[in-house]
Amino acid sequence: MHWITRPGWPGNLLAIAAGALTTLSLAPFDFWPLALLSIGLLYLGLREVTPRQAMARGWCYGFGLFASGVSWVYVSIHDFGAAPPPLAGLLTLGFVAGLALFLALLGWLWVRTLRTPGAPLRNALAFAALWLAFDALRGWLLTGFPWLYVGYSQLDGPLAGLAPLGGVWLISFVLALSATLLAEAPRLFASKVQVAVATLVLILLWGGGLGLSGHPWTSPKGGPISVAAVQGNVAQSLKWDPKQLEMQLLLYRDITFRSRPADLIVWPETAIPILKEHAEGYLTMMGRFALDRQAAMITGVPVRQPNAEGEVRYYNGLTATGDARGTYLKQKLVPFGEYVPLQDLLRGLIAFFDLPMSDFARGDPGQALLQAKGYRIAPFICYEVVYPEFAASLAAQSDLLLTVSNDAWFGHSIGPLQHLQMAQMRALEAGRWMVRATNNGVTVLIDPRGQITERIPAFEEAVLYGEVTPMQGLTPYLRWRSWPLIVICALLLGWGMLRRRAA
Repeated sequence: MHWITRPGWPGNLLAIAAGALTTLSLAPFDFWPLALLSIGLLYLGLREVTPRQAMARGWCYGFGLFASGVSWVYVSIHDFGAAPPPLAGLLTLGFVAGLALFLALLGWLWVRTLRTPGAPLRNALAFAALWLAFDALRGWLLTGFPWLYVGYSQLDGPLAGLAPLGGVWLISFVLALSATLLAEAPRLFASKVQVAVATLVLILLWGGGLGLSGHPWTSPKGGPISVAAVQGNVAQSLKWDPKQLEMQLLLYRDITFRSRPADLIVWPETAIPILKEHAEGYLTMMGRFALDRQAAMITGVPVRQPNAEGEVRYYNGLTATGDARGTYLKQKLVPFGEYVPLQDLLRGLIAFFDLPMSDFARGDPGQALLQAKGYRIAPFICYEVVYPEFAASLAAQSDLLLTVSNDAWFGHSIGPLQHLQMAQMRALEAGRWMVRATNNGVTVLIDPRGQITERIPAFEEAVLYGEVTPMQGLTPYLRWRSWPLIVICALLLGWGMLRRRAA
């Protein structure tokens, strides 16, 4: 144990490996016990180090986490951003190293302000609260990067039943608390009271997760509706090529014309790769086709319109036609993919900073939901579905969830499967069915328990058929969001800091 807990490179190297274990607990590997081991090793690694040493160890853990978990950004930068391998590798390394700073700061704060010798139970509680605070910070700062939360490892695990209660962040908190309590077990046994409290907490949390699994927080609102989700499988290299525009429009038209009748037809993100105003005739034709089938149709299409200040801006949008209405403009944009931070400095340096459609604006908050077949549909375009609180705000108003994406940017990497896992968690949190339509996979239907009911192969031109049921009622998470958990964590952190000062 000494070389794990003490300063030095052996412990730092172990921290890198421990960070990588979290990735193995998530999709597509899904060995969830590794999430506990990962956090437990980090916690032990911070036991005997100084604040500066804790910063280095935390950074090593973060580097292992993000280097293993989001290295797929290399595919976007090199394959589609036209960056040569050395530059793509350097940019990926910089991205990973920057994200690791969150864990470096966590390590420093933990040792500097909270870690208290001889208080194992209080330490475990405070560390779990700090862990959650940094999850939230990473999901908010600089538009946020809410990826690789350990809570996603429990989608098929014993804590899945907690998701409708407090979302993925509650599960992350429980995993962090469980890992730290297990790490502190030898010290807890020195006090019968503390070991009894720790045991009771673990039984309540894990027993609650198992007991609530499958609990029907929501109920059907009407009968099932049939869905046809079109997966065009258009190569990313062709997506924005003007010479391929007609091919893509004909592709989606013809696939839809040949498809089986369905109540709801869904095309993926930017399935129509031209501005909506230039595709009005095409959309009118598809709307008439949908009405002839008594169907609603929703498709991704870029939109150009003035903002509140009267400036003409471009938006990544969804529009509904046929027995449906509404247009939705994406609010959560992907940095560098849909907008370029500091673009006056970066544009023109390399091709990656000049990707097609990388000058989108954010849609206004408070937009109306889409309407289809008389039901309210909460729309999420690609990256938006990974934001728990944002997704909950729309889901609470809806009867059905819809997410569209184009994950061709990430090739055959693990990125699209991680993305799918997060979409499944959103359905579980909300207790609602979700339709997920993508350009090249993974196109699925997800039930209110977060389980996939229908799926078509990735990287194939295909149509997914199935049924979804609009739902009514609110899960506790949709009703209260993360506020109860925020209050609990704030109290734990305040208690930990006060007792540390008094020690």
